[in-house]
Amino acid sequence: MDVLSIAIVAIIGGVVICLAGIFTDAHTRKEKIRLKAIEKETELEKLRLETYTMETEKLRLELEQSKVLLLEEKQNSTK
Repeated sequence: MDVLSIAIVAIIGGVVICLAGIFTDAHTRKEKIRLKAIEKETELEKLRLETYTMETEKLRLELEQSKVLLLEEKQNSTK
């Protein structure tokens, strides 16, 4: 092998290593962004569940209050 062949192999090897590093870095950044998106979706889903639970409890209390008022009205009308 002559010096030119060794130099070409070294240059190609260096380019391949650089490209591998660039692709790896891009993939890592993409995965970090995807992970952040999943974390935000999880947080949003928790808030939705919390809101749903609060609304359900509010409706349950309103229903209970209506039930009490109807029972009182029924008792007053039978007197």
